[in-house]
Amino acid sequence: MYRFYISFFLLSIYFVVSGQSTSLKGLVKDVYSNEPLAFVNVVIYNSTTGTTTDMSGEFELEIKDREFVQLELSFLGYKSFITEEIMTSSIRSNFVEIYLEPTTKELSEITVKASPFAQKTESPVSLRRIGIDQIEKSAGANRDISKVIQSFPGVGSTVSFRNDIIVRGGGPSENKFYIDGIEIPTINHFSTQGASGGPVGMLNVDFIREVDFYSGAFPVARGNALSSVLDFKQKDGSKEQADYKAVLGASEMGFSVSAPLSRKTTGFASIRRSYLQFLFKALDLPFLPTFTDFQFKTKTRINTKNEISFLGFGAIDDFELNENASDTPDNQYILSYIPVNKQWNYTIGANYKHFYGKSYLSVITSRSHLNNEAIKYRDNIKDAQNLIYDYQSQEIENKFRTELHSKFLNINFNTGLSFDDVHYKNNTYRQDYQNASLLQISYNSELRFLKYGVFASAAIPVLNDRVNLSMSFRMDANSYSNNMSNLLKQFSPRFSASVQLDTPIFFNFNLGRYYQPPSLTTLGFRDNNESLTNKSNGIKYIYADHLVAGFEYRPNSYSKITLEGFFKKYNDYPVSVTDSVSLASKGGDFGVVGDEEVISIGKGKAYGFELMARQRSAKGLHFIAAYTFVRSKFTNIQGQYVPSSWDSKHLFTTTINKTLKKNWDIGVKWRFVGGLPYTQVDENTTKLKKAWDATGREYLDYSAYNQKRLADFHQLDIRVDKKYVFKNWSLGIYLDIQNLYNYKTKEPVKYVQQLDASGLPIIENPDADPNEQRYIFDKIITENGTVLPTLGIIVEF
Repeated sequence: MYRFYISFFLLSIYFVVSGQSTSLKGLVKDVYSNEPLAFVNVVIYNSTTGTTTDMSGEFELEIKDREFVQLELSFLGYKSFITEEIMTSSIRSNFVEIYLEPTTKELSEITVKASPFAQKTESPVSLRRIGIDQIEKSAGANRDISKVIQSFPGVGSTVSFRNDIIVRGGGPSENKFYIDGIEIPTINHFSTQGASGGPVGMLNVDFIREVDFYSGAFPVARGNALSSVLDFKQKDGSKEQADYKAVLGASEMGFSVSAPLSRKTTGFASIRRSYLQFLFKALDLPFLPTFTDFQFKTKTRINTKNEISFLGFGAIDDFELNENASDTPDNQYILSYIPVNKQWNYTIGANYKHFYGKSYLSVITSRSHLNNEAIKYRDNIKDAQNLIYDYQSQEIENKFRTELHSKFLNINFNTGLSFDDVHYKNNTYRQDYQNASLLQISYNSELRFLKYGVFASAAIPVLNDRVNLSMSFRMDANSYSNNMSNLLKQFSPRFSASVQLDTPIFFNFNLGRYYQPPSLTTLGFRDNNESLTNKSNGIKYIYADHLVAGFEYRPNSYSKITLEGFFKKYNDYPVSVTDSVSLASKGGDFGVVGDEEVISIGKGKAYGFELMARQRSAKGLHFIAAYTFVRSKFTNIQGQYVPSSWDSKHLFTTTINKTLKKNWDIGVKWRFVGGLPYTQVDENTTKLKKAWDATGREYLDYSAYNQKRLADFHQLDIRVDKKYVFKNWSLGIYLDIQNLYNYKTKEPVKYVQQLDASGLPIIENPDADPNEQRYIFDKIITENGTVLPTLGIIVEF
């Protein structure tokens, strides 16, 4: 399979009203009352440079010779706090709002110091905070968050050109994404409906401030996930001046603006458009993708007690065939089965906050809409007789959620409820070959039902903060069927604890149950009689019990080493009636997942351990070294455990970033992924003419599902940055090279029809009964992996 996303940035131009010095301004507030805090000590972390806030809670710091800084804040009656990395520029305006949490303890009583790494009582394990410095400078990531998180423990991957998120042996459909508290269904272009992957990220990371990545111990307010939650926090728009950015590259162009809209309102917006179709055509690839995306946010500070944000994201993706591509075996194979695909999606939402006393209320509402269309003709001859696949689907979700955050007697409470109005449509026609019979599957489906949930948590510090406990629960249900309508059936209790054993050593623990409904493609599947097959089969919520425990060692103020063991036990997973495979093993390819008959009898288990060493030095040396041992198995329809498609066993990643003198930066990443299981081809079925004509590709031998393994995968990426700063402008140049030593991995055998002199497929037994006729095939071995350089020039003025 070809690498899908090829980027070669040539020029980025920033148009900014500029000053010559780097000045960071900020505002410090109480997290509950939203009141500004005067006389807070603000120091650049691991330095003696600092200041204090004025009577309005504002501060200003001069930053010298640093592009990224962390701030340490301390104030009597409040917990000390260390921010995530803040990106600064000598050209644009730099502003940040920081919230401090009050405490009832005297400063001298506090024995646990603030950490530069993310800490949350509800999630003392399995939480990694990703800063903007890692997103901007990570080698091989191209500022794509899905690739950045591959540096962290527990995160696997499928093939190098896709952004599927595989966490601790769970499938790509088990992840959820939130931006500023608003859930979005996908963060990738050309996404796989029913899962979460895709080849290209759709978020503009220029506006991302930080990302909390949970591989377990999910916050109770973030429901319906089984493997991970990504919680993005965006920057606010510029308060002082308009900042503009234009990007022109070999694969895309974009424009963004950040500006004050009024005295109380700031905002930003961006739009990006690719022209990959021209690049792919020049490279003689058999498909021509094009994407467009947009992103915006406004924030209005109505007064001290009230503020509201509006935000939106969207994408338009077109995928055409290049039928003029060279007639190579690889191109012939891809053109034989891949459909023409058109997809668009958007999410718009609002987040209103009201502050009072020691509490604040969030009211969050949003609308997400996905439209997915695909069509395929046999031999790409566009007439009705050759139609083998015609798919049109829409998913619409109108969401409402309230959260109340409060503090009483040093206990933090979080309670809330949610309602979702879900609307699903699907018009499907496809041909398939099952049980020695050619089938035509044709149905129209439309669903509308409600989802509803309630949640609560309490975080309790004891023994002078040496022990932190969290107890929480969540209940979810929906009106789709009687099996899912009772909240008590999806009761999800969780318990977490963090214990300081010695000054630098902590023991952390989490035990919880997590529920997720099957995808809408599964809930809305109908048979040819228009019956909701899976509803009749008694489909249920999927649930997983998580147990995570480990130790954290902090040898100094800028390093930590963690060891975590995890065990996940799954129940009621949908299993395909057609091929007997658990849906947990599907979703790592393009198209649609889950639109088939299933029964909720599947079980699964994923277990292993993670070891991570992480450093964020004030001298500019940042590194992450992460090793994961993971096993992942799910039952088939006979109840037998078989390796899942994500059973990689071993994952290892080393990521190093170093800031050198004279504005040089260098980044290196080496990644190893153990060989993933795969299923051999059912050659007898594949060669049958009527079977091949139905789908245009091989059939797998599901009686030997995932009994083979690919070779191990490893890759070295390197990035070098150089920045020149002049009086009123700056010039940045970077070179990023992925797969530096050109490692190639062999993919499973593919079958390509042999053609005669007229370009028609050759039939081995033309005189036989049509049901017994067989094509003659060539077997081809394809390799994945190539050296991919990216050159960038960035001008700010």
